[in-house]
Amino acid sequence: MPNRPAVVLFRTVAVAEAVSWVALLVAMFLKYVVEAPHEGGVPVVGMVHGVLFTAYVLVALLTARVLRWRLWPTVLLALVAAVPPLGTVVFERVATRRGLLPAGAGLRAA
Repeated sequence: MPNRPAVVLFRTVAVAEAVSWVALLVAMFLKYVVEAPHEGGVPVVGMVHGVLFTAYVLVALLTARVLRWRLWPTVLLALVAAVPPLGTVVFERVATRRGLLPAGAGLRAA
């Protein structure tokens, strides 16, 4: 499978971006609802999420080029999926189901 590194990188960054989204939501809950000290960690978690969001966008564009995805709807949907929480994981699952991402390359341990 010649495209395996791109697929594994895409899946890894998609999951990491989704986890950082959830962490940011928890941090915002702590900051605004619980009124935790140190702003609930929002500055740190927000920066981490921002870096992972940017990485996801770049990796999605790279993967689209390597796997020769069509511009619409695939690439645009991959980018829009980064906006809602857990959207990147949903897109990854849909892309696998539709054959855009090879099912054999992934995050599973050997």
